Amino acid sequence: MDALAGLLEGPRARGALLLRAVMDPPWSILVKDEAPLTLLALTRGRAWVVIGSNPPTELAPGAVAILRGPDPYIVADDPATPPQTMVVPGGECATLTGESLCERMGLGVRTWGTAGGATTVLIGTYQMRGEVSRRLLTALPRLAVLPAGAWDTPLTELLESEIAKDVPGQDVVLDRLLDLLLIAALRTWFSRPDAGAPGWYRAAADPVVGRVLRLMHDDPARAWTVASLAEACGVSRAALARRFTELVGEPPMSYLTDWRLALAADLLREPDATIASVARRVGYGSPFALSAAFKRVHGVSPSAFRSGPPESEALATLAAGARG
Repeated sequence: MDALAGLLEGPRARGALLLRAVMDPPWSILVKDEAPLTLLALTRGRAWVVIGSNPPTELAPGAVAILRGPDPYIVADDPATPPQTMVVPGGECATLTGESLCERMGLGVRTWGTAGGATTVLIGTYQMRGEVSRRLLTALPRLAVLPAGAWDTPLTELLESEIAKDVPGQDVVLDRLLDLLLIAALRTWFSRPDAGAPGWYRAAADPVVGRVLRLMHDDPARAWTVASLAEACGVSRAALARRFTELVGEPPMSYLTDWRLALAADLLREPDATIASVARRVGYGSPFALSAAFKRVHGVSPSAFRSGPPESEALATLAAGARG
């Protein structure tokens, strides 16, 4: 498993919110769903994305936008069009005064808006609870846009053809299609010269550091040391430590600890997990050792983390860490 694949274990869709919005000008939607990660794919017409005080960004047909939450944003036919509707947590559509619009503007399975509208936007929203993807969120800007000419993928067209189907197992099909579209978009984004890709992504291509990252992600429970990692890669400890820190931005053991504790945070959300079982899976010899490391990094014990805070607060905390 490479570093990107490991980080994508966090935002793997599980019953993600998917919607096809069909709109006719003038239209403007205020999105306040607090989702940590959203994909917008414009398949017809034109749209603008407005986030805070940033300049509006135009989307043309074929463009895909990746938005990092949880801050609100506006999608509209024109930046000057005032919001007419809003989307709140859970994907509910309402007027600005809170009146539900789900039935009034419903156009069929996973489709919402105005019949015969000139613009079609596919929306896929992740509702992550764990912290495995903190590094991924940190690496992304608030808005990343890939124009149609930046890549060649059939995934958007395939997602549009599947999104309105109502057949057994369709939610799983859509989850996987959304994952594929996200992975393809991230690879394309990070490969751009001006993308400012994070060190762990650039380091994946290095013959030594890339192998070390794969070893850590493949087997985090193993009792890795700088010496054992260096031996596995055929280099000296000093050379590995120096090169890893230079390319990734932190020492190997610091990266491994952060990865293990991120995995632990995600695993603790599983209903049947115990602190002892999580400790074994992420490379800590005892629940006490995991608890001490976890509290040092997260500020709370594993037990306290698992019992709270509520999901919405946890998402806000995760995104706040990403902004830092």
